[in-house]
Amino acid sequence: MIEKTNKDIKYHGALRSLFVLTILSSFVILMAFGVDSPIAASRPNEVKPIIVKDSIASVTAFKQVYAVLMSPRCMNCHPSGDIPLQGDDSHIHAMLPKRGVDGKGVYAMKCSNCHQPTNTLGLHTPPGNPEWHLPPANMRMVFQGRSQNQLARQLMDPKQNGNKDMKKLIAHADDGLVLAGWNPGEGRTLPPLSHADFKKAWITWLTTGAYAPKEK
Repeated sequence: MIEKTNKDIKYHGALRSLFVLTILSSFVILMAFGVDSPIAASRPNEVKPIIVKDSIASVTAFKQVYAVLMSPRCMNCHPSGDIPLQGDDSHIHAMLPKRGVDGKGVYAMKCSNCHQPTNTLGLHTPPGNPEWHLPPANMRMVFQGRSQNQLARQLMDPKQNGNKDMKKLIAHADDGLVLAGWNPGEGRTLPPLSHADFKKAWITWLTTGAYAPKEK
């Protein structure tokens, strides 16, 4: 009877060891694919971006990003003041609209009064987008006048970038208003890079350490 019990104990012990080994093996496989846990494995979009720090590649990529962000198609909606800029020369908007609390204008002068869901037909007519607006008053995200170092640091600061973490920053490259920069309406220049090249540089900058170029 005792001998049988000992055999049972050894048998069940072996089963427990096999079970633990299976769980550990599964965990190792999940980690190899960049997944934190079985819960994360059921949500593939939750996988964290892989960061491989490379200051040279990061700074090189950001210089391309900076060229796009400082172009009129981006900077005009990221002014230093509360009035948007306009045109390829980034002059003050002729209608003098104000930012407002939510970035969509004040009183009866709302951005959507002129900026419709799609571009208005014709040369130099108002470009359109369903979400047309400036950044809100509590998160102004100024580009105008920022050096490469200043802008890089600002973009990575959650207190200044709209509370965006790494995943949200990467996803922001495909935001509707970002994409609108490459569809500005007739008579306006495009950013210096294609959207595909901009997105590649943006993601490269972020995933190689998001280094800020040194001040000159």
